[in-house]
Amino acid sequence: MDISCFKQTAKMSKPDVTYVTHNNGTKMQSIGLGTYTSLGGDCERAVKDAIDAGYRHIDTAYFYENEHEVGNAVKEKIAEGVIKREDIFIVSKLWCHFHEPDRVEYACRKSLANFGLDYIDLYLMHWPYSYVHRGDDVLMPTNAKGEVELSDIDYLDTWKAMEKLQEKGLVKSIGVSNFNSEQLARLLANCKIKPIHNQIECHPALNQKPLIALCQKYNIVVTAYCPLGRPDPAKKTPVYLFDGKAKEIGDKYNKTPAQVVLRYLIEIGTVPLPKSVTKNRIIENLNVFDFKLSAEDHKILDSYNTGERLIPMDHAKKSPYYPFAIDY
Repeated sequence: MDISCFKQTAKMSKPDVTYVTHNNGTKMQSIGLGTYTSLGGDCERAVKDAIDAGYRHIDTAYFYENEHEVGNAVKEKIAEGVIKREDIFIVSKLWCHFHEPDRVEYACRKSLANFGLDYIDLYLMHWPYSYVHRGDDVLMPTNAKGEVELSDIDYLDTWKAMEKLQEKGLVKSIGVSNFNSEQLARLLANCKIKPIHNQIECHPALNQKPLIALCQKYNIVVTAYCPLGRPDPAKKTPVYLFDGKAKEIGDKYNKTPAQVVLRYLIEIGTVPLPKSVTKNRIIENLNVFDFKLSAEDHKILDSYNTGERLIPMDHAKKSPYYPFAIDY
């Protein structure tokens, strides 16, 4: 969807993208390409366009069912000589029905086979809670009432199995996603290998500053999914892209509201993962490293924080490991 708040003539020169350094010394670009819901060839094309534009950080998951498209795009760009394998940082995630320790390596190897690659740069536990396994492709198992079938596997047991993946070289690093402050503290008190990431929903309406501060204290990088709040131009949501304030900020820097928001997320301490399959916007989203927001800009963007989630995962509230039952 091409909407006015995103439109801008794409720069053809590759931007000078900054990198973050993880607690294990590995490095990753300060922005990544999100791929959730990118299917049917769109994902493969988007990843190719992203690599050509200068992206070296691609985020996917088993749940997205597009790992093969990401792998095909990466392998093609390696064959073309555009990148080497070590230039690209690929993130994937262990889905909730693979949390049983005996299934973790199997799940990782399935993802590796999907990619057609020898290792994954970063493998995340997608959620701290788990589902009953009803088959590899039954991603949301439900009972007769239509309720998602939760299991009570402790994420600490799952994590111990993930540590073995790194020890075996199947993945370079491991991390988590959607973990709250208490879950992070418990994991850090019981792990052998420290997580390098916590990937969380983060945008101006849910800026997650307390959790970001805690992760910084632990030296854990925060990646931000849904960074642009899933724009709906017909409804003019989210408000921070459509009410004119972000446009006024962007006009000062010759940037779009979307670029302003991505810059904001970088400056508050996250690595945003904007998702797009449109070449011009993929390029545009990367061009956020040649300006800085003022304190007043931040004050305006902070004012949108309501704490409302786009992805509350209410179906998992009965799990003892549901992450959103506390403030952060």
